[in-house]
Amino acid sequence: VQLQASGGGLVQPGGSLRLSCAVSGRTASRYALGWFRQAPGMEREFVAAIMWTGGTRYYADSVKGRFTISRDNAKTTVYLQMISLKPEDTAVYFCASSSVRAVILTPRSPRQYDDWGQGTQVTVSS
Repeated sequence: VQLQASGGGLVQPGGSLRLSCAVSGRTASRYALGWFRQAPGMEREFVAAIMWTGGTRYYADSVKGRFTISRDNAKTTVYLQMISLKPEDTAVYFCASSSVRAVILTPRSPRQYDDWGQGTQVTVSS
């Protein structure tokens, strides 16, 4: 599976961005797609995930109510709509997909994801 993230940029606090992750390849074997982020000097952290079948969504507490993960009907693109952005949201954002069934139980663990796209930088600053 190939993943291509886009949509990052510079935005003021309180602003919005929508990230996109184009998904191609053997997506039928996927259980989930997730967004993670990594700030300088920090570990990669979970942001949001969506189950490939059924569409159940999961969010980190820090973004709940502000970020929304969704996918198109063809399951070729997954989006992360971000509103009310804060400086602490500044990071490189990565999309990842999982062929590991255990991701259904632990969707927030990056260890459950086996394909990763390149990151897209999101900077929230005035």
